[in-house]
This record gives sequence, structure tokens and C-alpha cells, in this order.
Amino acid sequence: MRYFTADLHLGHANIIGYSHRPFATVEEMNDALVARWNDTVGDGDEVWVLGDVAMGRVAESLPLAARLAGRKHLVPGNHDRCWPGHRHVRAADVRMYEDAGFEVHGAEVALTIAGRDVVACHFPVAGDSHDEDRFVEHRPVLGEGVWLLHGHVHERWRVHERQVNVGVDVWDYRPVSEDEVAALIDAG
Repeated sequence: MRYFTADLHLGHANIIGYSHRPFATVEEMNDALVARWNDTVGDGDEVWVLGDVAMGRVAESLPLAARLAGRKHLVPGNHDRCWPGHRHVRAADVRMYEDAGFEVHGAEVALTIAGRDVVACHFPVAGDSHDEDRFVEHRPVLGEGVWLLHGHVHERWRVHERQVNVGVDVWDYRPVSEDEVAALIDAG
């Protein structure tokens, strides 16, 4: 099975209050994210993380990803040190994510779900987790009928027009299956 997720923010204490996450400490959040992921994903499954996997002291928080089941792909987001939008991404930055078990991709990836073309990117076409859109120059442009899987907006929406937010904040802090995404696309 293929799964999608975004915005784990492992190690990021401030995200608990910022996104109203139901955890008392960053350790409790990290443990819950790992447990819910592993309750959902098996070792033979594939998971696409659409950005912002870890924050805080990345040398401490990123290794938590090694505890996550499945084959992991990362489409980097603005908080990932290997995101192509950063001015000076070094090979060591990419290697750090690879060492944590990720296959690192570019800023956008074309996929097919239920026979439909989709784009996977950290950013939505429009909208933000803040009051104004940031990173506008990194937003995808969708072709006619193409759907977007993204993160970045945290709890602001699950589906908006042809955009599906796969972030943990709207999916019970766990990855969402391709079948669930396909059902949303079919209903849209």
C-alpha cells in the first residue's frame, strides 16, 4: 500500500501550541507520531512525506525517522534542510535525510492515483499556515484536471478545490492511504 503524510515536525515543541496538537510534551508528540505511523504502515508499504519531517535540533529529531516503518520518500518542505528552496543546500544536508531512511526527491513529484494525474509538493497552490501566503515562488502550477497532494497548511483544511492536505494535523496524526486519497479525488 502507498501512504502520504506531511508536517510531522518531529522534535518541534512549538508546533504543539501552534497547531493545537493534543500533546503535553514534544517527547509525547514524537512517540505518538511514531506509534500512529507504525500502527498504520507496514514494513512493505511506501510512504511519501510531503515536507517538514523534523525540526528543533535536527541531529536529535531526524533520527526518530529511523523508527518509522515502510519505504520512505521525502518531497522536502521549507523546514527541511534539504529543501531545494534553501540558498545553500549541501550534499551533507541531503545525506542526513538519506541516513534517516529517506529517498529524497525534488520540490515536486508527478504521480498517478486511481488513474488520475496528481502532483505531490509540500506547498498548496494557494493558502498557508500563516495569515499571508509565503514561498509563493515555490508553489506548484497545476494542469487542467490535475490534483495536488500537499502539506504546509497544518489544520486549515483537508480538501480545498483540487488540493488534498495530507498533513498529520487533519489525519489523526498518521499517514493517509492512497485508497482514502483516491476516494476524496473521486468525490471531488
